[in-house]
Amino acid sequence: MMAHPLHTGAARKRAASSLRQPHMYLRFIFSCIVAGIIAPAGFAQDRQSPTPTLDDLVKKNIEAKGGADALRALQSLRLTGKLLVNQGQIELAYVQMKKRPGEVRTEGTLQGMTQIEAYDGKEGWKISPFQGRKDPEKMSADDVKSLMEDAEIDGPLVDWKAKGSVVDYLGTEDVDGTPAYKVKVVRKNGDVSFVFLDPDHYLEIRVVTQRIKHGAQEEVETDLGDYEKTGGVFIPTSFESGRKGAPDKQKIIINKAEANVPVDDAIFHFPAASK
Repeated sequence: MMAHPLHTGAARKRAASSLRQPHMYLRFIFSCIVAGIIAPAGFAQDRQSPTPTLDDLVKKNIEAKGGADALRALQSLRLTGKLLVNQGQIELAYVQMKKRPGEVRTEGTLQGMTQIEAYDGKEGWKISPFQGRKDPEKMSADDVKSLMEDAEIDGPLVDWKAKGSVVDYLGTEDVDGTPAYKVKVVRKNGDVSFVFLDPDHYLEIRVVTQRIKHGAQEEVETDLGDYEKTGGVFIPTSFESGRKGAPDKQKIIINKAEANVPVDDAIFHFPAASK
C-alpha cells in the first residue's frame, strides 16, 4: 500500500506535536517570516479563486481516489486490522469484506467469539455472541441502513445520481482546524449524510450521518484518515466513529488492505441452515 499525503485524526495530532521539537523551531520561525512577506499576494490570489461547484468537488474527489477507471476496476476489498472499543481498553480482531454491487460482511473477534454483521444487497443479518446470541438473526430495515452505507466501495459522492441520492454543496465548515468543503447527501432511503472534504486533497475526512432508527433520531460522526493506495485506489485505513458528541467512540485501524480478492457470495447471505 502506498501512503497518501493526507493525514487526519491522530496523524494530525502527531504532526502538530512535531512543531514543538527543538529542531523544528527555527524552521517554524523562518516559515512565519516568509509567510508574512508573501501573505498579501496569497490573500489576493485567494480572493480571485472561484468558489468550487458541486460538480468540481465530485470530479476532484474521484480523481483524488485514483480516477474513475481505477474505481470501476476495484470490484472487491478486504480490510484487516483491529477494532478498539471502551476507550481503547478492549481490542478485537477486525475483518471487513466488501464486494460490488453492494455486499458487505464485518467481523469482530475476541476470545474465540466472533460478532458478524452482513448485508447481501437485499437483507442484513447478524450473530451477536457478546450479547449471548450465537444464532444468526435477520436485521431490521433500520439496522440495515448503516450496512448499506458500509457496502459502498467508492463512498457517497461517486455515482450519486445513479444511487438515487440528492446532493448539495453547502460551502466550507471547520473540521478540527481545517476549512473543509461540506456536501450534503440525501440518500434514497431518507438518510442524510454531511460529507466533509479536505480542501487540499478532496478526500473525505469526516462524515456525519443523520437517520431515523427505531423511531428516534440518530446522528453518527465518523472521522476518516491515513489514506493508502490499494488496487490503484486511495482508501482510508483509520476510522473513528460514534454518536456525535459522545466521548467514547470506536476506532478501527486497518493494517492490511487487499484489492480484488476472490470471495464467495455465500458469506454475505443469511446462513441457509438457519432459515
